[in-house]
Amino acid sequence: MNTLSIFLWLKSGLVNILPTCMTFLFVLIGYLPWPISFFAEIVPAFAIISLYYWVVFRPDLIPYFVVFGLGILQDAISGAPFGLHAIVYLVVRALVVNQRRFIIGKPFWVFWVAFGLVSFIAGLLSWCLASLYRGALLPTDAPLIALIMTVTLFPLIAWILLQVQRKIVGTMGA
Repeated sequence: MNTLSIFLWLKSGLVNILPTCMTFLFVLIGYLPWPISFFAEIVPAFAIISLYYWVVFRPDLIPYFVVFGLGILQDAISGAPFGLHAIVYLVVRALVVNQRRFIIGKPFWVFWVAFGLVSFIAGLLSWCLASLYRGALLPTDAPLIALIMTVTLFPLIAWILLQVQRKIVGTMGA
């Protein structure tokens, strides 16, 4: 192997892990200290946005074991019961992979509405699992506000991810 082929191999490897790294970055952003005291209760699901985006456009770069690992890492960071986010993320990936053919090539509003549905399912599943773990029905006001914020922020974050995909990652098969 010459130097150029080693460089190209490393570059390809780094590009291929970028969606995972970006999704993990969004996990971390969700747990940054915010100047608003109650914001931790209603923080948008940044990681779900990234996960949805990459599974729609580059599912080859974010396989199930990576999704599981991201969920476990989020559980460790957040103090949530281990497996809660992993289950939610695995369900999201399975849903999106199964439905991506109906999303790709459609207008942005279809992409956005589909995200809203996936986000709602993810939030509902998360709430159900957390309620089951606690042994009581948890309040729904904070998760609903977080859902609204997540769906509202989706276009901005999707645009950022699109720029990364266009400039660095490329499309499937590229």
